Amino acid sequence: MKKFVMLITATLITTTALAQSAFEGFYAQVGIGYENDSLASRSFTTSGATNGAPNGTVSGASSSGGGFSGALGLGHNFSIATRWLVGIGVDYSPTNVSTSTQASYYGAIASNNYKVSNRYNIFLAPGYEIDKDKLVYLKAGYSSESVAWQAQAGPPGAVNSTSNQSGFVTGLGYRQLIDKNLYVFGEGNYYSYSSYTASSINPSSGSFTPTQTPTAYQLLVGVGYKF
Repeated sequence: MKKFVMLITATLITTTALAQSAFEGFYAQVGIGYENDSLASRSFTTSGATNGAPNGTVSGASSSGGGFSGALGLGHNFSIATRWLVGIGVDYSPTNVSTSTQASYYGAIASNNYKVSNRYNIFLAPGYEIDKDKLVYLKAGYSSESVAWQAQAGPPGAVNSTSNQSGFVTGLGYRQLIDKNLYVFGEGNYYSYSSYTASSINPSSGSFTPTQTPTAYQLLVGVGYKF
């Protein structure tokens, strides 16, 4: 009986050790890189204009732009089986990117572009250990960002309208431990948000309202620390 208990105990210890991962536990990381933001499926609706601009709805060209990007992240990875983990995490991008300037179809609005900022994500990240210090993972979850519409108009002059949009993020990443706790990583993310109609402005006593669908992709490299 004593030998049987010892055998069971040894088996449990071995199984637990096999299920554990060098990547298991809390982590914090910072990444830098590039992102491109796009406002597609754009349309403009004007009504009640008195300056000779046509009333109605027309399609507009997509507005896109790229630039420097960064992200701060926190999370926790859980071992669920040998070499398999599931992580839960949050990250925040403090950077902002402005899209290209597009001419309007209406005389009251000479040009317009968009500034994307304050993006945060809440996600799950299933991962697989290639070996004891290499991890590949997927990323999927909720995302939110702020989109500011910047229009140069005459009159009434420059007009700004900001909207917070929600959607989803999907991504693929790789981590490489360089010591017991420190790691480097690379990550690619894709973002898609729901279509929305920005707050209208008033060109010459009329209403000018844009509708668009934001998307983005982001490439990051960085360093992290596993606690």
